[in-house]
Amino acid sequence: MAVAASVSQGDNLPQTERVTLRTPEKLPAVDHLVVHKAERRMFLMHGDSVVRTYKIALGLNPIGTKERSGDFRTPEGSYRLVRRNPRSDFFLSMQVSYPNETDLKHARRNHWDTGGSIMIHGLPTQLKHDPSYYESSDWTDGCIAVSNSDMLEIWLLTPDNAPIEILP
Repeated sequence: MAVAASVSQGDNLPQTERVTLRTPEKLPAVDHLVVHKAERRMFLMHGDSVVRTYKIALGLNPIGTKERSGDFRTPEGSYRLVRRNPRSDFFLSMQVSYPNETDLKHARRNHWDTGGSIMIHGLPTQLKHDPSYYESSDWTDGCIAVSNSDMLEIWLLTPDNAPIEILP
């Protein structure tokens, strides 16, 4: 695809130049995501085919499902990606629809606050630790974290309202 672009050269008037933008032939279609917490992996899927795989970090208390606010666990269950935030405290974020109806019923029975704001996101915009910490540790409050480059790819490949299954 050729695009005309203006290039300014000092005090001269802008000149028009042909620029070729390279885009992939076809981006893979993603229709759902699957997270395997024990493997620390997230899969972008099209039907039964894996489109992309990513290394993830989880909540500080990664074993078991999220039950309440402040437990530092990542939820387990069926959700959707319901909102995108390009201006979050992290490099991009996509909100997981936690709590679902099952989570709400469980919390009500136990008189707990479910918590919320579970996201898929990149690194914090203001790092509190050395970058190597984020690569080798579960460090979130219950979110699913990936590298910034992976987050950009996930952001571009994943459609709005995509289903996400988070497995133990």
